[in-house]
Amino acid sequence: MDIEVNYKNKKRYKTGRTPWHQGKFWTGLIWVLSKMMLIGKEYKVEWVDSEPIKPPYMMLSNHMHFVDFELAAMATFPHAVSNVVNIDGYINKFFLLEWIGAISTRKFTNDVPLVKSIRKVLQRGDILAMYPEARYTPCGITSFLPDSLGKLIRMNKVPVVAVVHHGNHLYAPVWNVRNKRKVPLHTTFRVILTPEQIANMSVDEINQVLRDALQYDDYRYQKENGIRIKEEYRAEGLEKVLYQCPHCKTEFSMEAKGAQLHCTHCDKRWVWEETGRIRALEGETEFDHIPDWFAWERQQVKKQIEEGTYRFEDAVQVYSLPRVYRYIPLGKAVLTHDPEKGFVLKGHYRGKDYYIHRQPQQTNSLHVEYDFTPIDGKDYVDISTENDSFYCRITDKNRITKLAFATEEIYLRSMNKQKVKAEKELAGNVSV
Repeated sequence: MDIEVNYKNKKRYKTGRTPWHQGKFWTGLIWVLSKMMLIGKEYKVEWVDSEPIKPPYMMLSNHMHFVDFELAAMATFPHAVSNVVNIDGYINKFFLLEWIGAISTRKFTNDVPLVKSIRKVLQRGDILAMYPEARYTPCGITSFLPDSLGKLIRMNKVPVVAVVHHGNHLYAPVWNVRNKRKVPLHTTFRVILTPEQIANMSVDEINQVLRDALQYDDYRYQKENGIRIKEEYRAEGLEKVLYQCPHCKTEFSMEAKGAQLHCTHCDKRWVWEETGRIRALEGETEFDHIPDWFAWERQQVKKQIEEGTYRFEDAVQVYSLPRVYRYIPLGKAVLTHDPEKGFVLKGHYRGKDYYIHRQPQQTNSLHVEYDFTPIDGKDYVDISTENDSFYCRITDKNRITKLAFATEEIYLRSMNKQKVKAEKELAGNVSV
């Protein structure tokens, strides 16, 4: 059982509260500001296979960069949109987000009020916008999509529109978001489910339609469209996601400078070419497609979990976010992660210990932040409960991508165990 932090002020910001309706003034202002921020960018936004539909509908989008919101505004205008926004987006501007109809949540928690607020938005005839990956894609490909989406869609029975952005990751990858690149952006809106289809489908079938519709690969988009990224710094930061050397298998030994990747353990080097292809400067090119390297790393983590060799422990610096005014420094704490217990955070604040435990089945994915500028520009992971969020600064570099892999694989392993157990119990009852 959790032991909460001994805050002087016990109040928490209430997430999932009923959002205000976005007035016409705000809808128009958002469109104007988005249009201005897109000046100088080459972009195309289009509805595919249909004309724009009228709300209410659920808009489910992939997530790459803040420019996602600007591009979406081009297609949803002049209709009111309520975006689901993580609590950290509310810091010092919660009043503005409330005015424009946003709904706050804490990532990867069981947020019952959020479900109720979504239903109210759709019942009043607005657009509900969600980014179900719940974080910027680390590698330009589809991230983890929770099974709960199918239940949410089936509950509301309104049209579902899939929004897929192409090029936004290449333009500003999350691991080097400050240095933009010149890349054409292409966003498609497509109706993937109608109320009639939803009524005749199972939750699993709905989830499969959604997963198929939200598949994307920005590096394939680059290749297919002959896009050349000529910026000399294009590989810098890539070592945060390509953290394991495929040649010597050493973890966290990768460094990047300019357009090159370098393993400091075996001294092998690769160049990231303007076309998006990875090429070894000497010897075999293990992976010439960045997502393939990324997928290989995930399999290495999965293998460690299956063999029982995976465990993480670190003395982390913790900043919490119980409300929306500032991050509260809680000092040092110990963060552990393993397949049996999941995440455990133990710390001490204002004379009392606190203990935060998130079991494997409670956390289907992990909120990670590369170079998190709102605090100090370091790498952080966010362990959230239903009423608090703990941003933990990892001591060693390039660890957080592996932690994200492990969180998802441990969750899937835990859910599979539960499924097998339930099937055995059911078979036992039937046999009796």
